[in-house]
Amino acid sequence: MARRVRILRPSFFARPTLDVARDLLGAVLVHDTPAGRTSGLIVEVEAYIGEDDPACHAAPGRTGRNWPLYGPPGVAYVYFNYGVHWLANVVTEPEGSPAAVLLRALVPLEGIELMRERRAARRRPSSPAVPDHALCRGPGTLTTALGIDGSCNGLTYGGDLRIEDRGLGPLPVAWSPRIGIRVGVDRPWRAYVPGERAVSGRVRDALTAATPSAAR
Repeated sequence: MARRVRILRPSFFARPTLDVARDLLGAVLVHDTPAGRTSGLIVEVEAYIGEDDPACHAAPGRTGRNWPLYGPPGVAYVYFNYGVHWLANVVTEPEGSPAAVLLRALVPLEGIELMRERRAARRRPSSPAVPDHALCRGPGTLTTALGIDGSCNGLTYGGDLRIEDRGLGPLPVAWSPRIGIRVGVDRPWRAYVPGERAVSGRVRDALTAATPSAAR
């Protein structure tokens, strides 16, 4: 029997950010473009919560850059990081409560050859081929492989860019401190699927199987 596909709507994201982060593992990120469809199973995310979180872009308050964080839940917050990569987030919690989940890694499902072409366009010709499990391993390579860029910023997930429940979860969940940042590193707000090769960075030991406190 075919699994029923359900697009995650704003009500799914209008919840505490750590709950959303946990429940996104096992969901599928999909992007339809004129070049074709690409999708992947979400296996790693990070939570960024409020103006009291020094690593959250809302820490300085509302700005011309971070305005999607203050908008309704289920909106894409896509920004250019260090002039190198686009990073994709989904806004969480009620409107006016700035928080989001960063999408860090996927297991490729659809459009793998298109992902490979997009990745190759950003690499030196002499670079070795990227194995399938590494095509979306890391938040910057994820957006490159799926063709996500600044044109997606402010869009509501649900159209060409969407997150689906395909009945592939729930998956095992481990939590660790967030990685690739310099502040707020003590907060165990990175959720990932333990043992999954597509998970990015150095895989740390799980701190807890339960959802940690937001401590806001």
